[in-house]
Amino acid sequence: MDNTPIVLAYSGGLDTSFCIPWIKENYSKDVITLTVDTGGLSEEKKRKIKKRALYLGAKEHYLIDSKDEYFEKIIKYLIAGNIKKGQLYPLCVGAERGLQAEKLASFMLEKNLQTVAHGCTAAGNDQIRFDVALKTINPKIKIIAPVRDNNWLREEQIDFLKKRKLYLDESETSYSINHGLWGVTIGGIETLDSCETIPEDAWPLSKSAFSSPRKPSQHKLIFDQGIPKKLNGKSYNPVQLIEKLEKIACEYAIGRGIHLGDTILGTKGRVAFEAPAAIILIEAHRELEKLVLSSHQIKAKEILSSIYGDLIHEGKQLDLVCEDIETFFSSSQRRVTGEVSFSLKPGNLFISGVKSKHSLLSASSGKYGEKIGDWSAEDARGFSNILSISGSLQSIASGD
Repeated sequence: MDNTPIVLAYSGGLDTSFCIPWIKENYSKDVITLTVDTGGLSEEKKRKIKKRALYLGAKEHYLIDSKDEYFEKIIKYLIAGNIKKGQLYPLCVGAERGLQAEKLASFMLEKNLQTVAHGCTAAGNDQIRFDVALKTINPKIKIIAPVRDNNWLREEQIDFLKKRKLYLDESETSYSINHGLWGVTIGGIETLDSCETIPEDAWPLSKSAFSSPRKPSQHKLIFDQGIPKKLNGKSYNPVQLIEKLEKIACEYAIGRGIHLGDTILGTKGRVAFEAPAAIILIEAHRELEKLVLSSHQIKAKEILSSIYGDLIHEGKQLDLVCEDIETFFSSSQRRVTGEVSFSLKPGNLFISGVKSKHSLLSASSGKYGEKIGDWSAEDARGFSNILSISGSLQSIASGD
């Protein structure tokens, strides 16, 4: 028999906290909790997560810092592809599940463990992401999901813990909140249908953005081959820059949204999110690309970005086709170097300008709408005549 402990992917929230005592009672095994830090965790939060895991009965708790790896393996490609699901949602948290699964699998191999557990529900996307990634990495791995497999509701989990005199902060059980480097997702009763927004005090990053509005501010971003390098003249590594940008922009409620879209399971789903850094970086990067990439590059990227976004959303970033698309993305970023200026006011991001040494606008000797330089007036008339031939022939052929 396998008597090794069960390793639990632990976030510190209600679902994963419930799993600790439930697994111990039902499997008669020790539980080891593992938190993979992909952003959004302060030092205080990390200490709180460890303290809670041990309080609830975990034998040991481990934390793996994977923020830099998260950027290098995933986020830089989300920026390169300008990835937003449904033209709105920048894959705030789901994109990190594959990396978390990879770290779980490596941890299990190192500790010679056989069974992994997660706290996902049967109704959400994360169960698929974790299972797909874990099985891709190790087809023989044993996965248990107590909340999903036994259809536990949040109220029932709270009662289970209370009966065992294990208490959580009541304020943390009303909404399901996940905070990563690329943003925050918020699920609550309002997101279960399509009609209502969540209340103002439920936005964890920007709840005072409109009640105590900040004055407008001006900022500049520097990209080097698609990678954000500087913010307001100061150099940062990518993780630091994202964290700094989130801190600045959340005070203006930038990146708020409620995404309504198709779940991996085929139903419709809805989730609120805050992604101030992700939205600014994607929008700024897209405008810089418009300046330096050809129309055919942009069109090809849009097609591949849609495919890539779906794969990441479904937890399939370990599929080999993702590596192929990432190679294209990397090649497309060779000239995406330059400066983007933007302004912030409460609820509003405005890209005010872009400049680059690779500017295709500056390369032209003409000025759009003002003067020609790369062709003559006669060339323009001829071009218009040739371009109109297809439509003219259609009209003639229709007999109208």
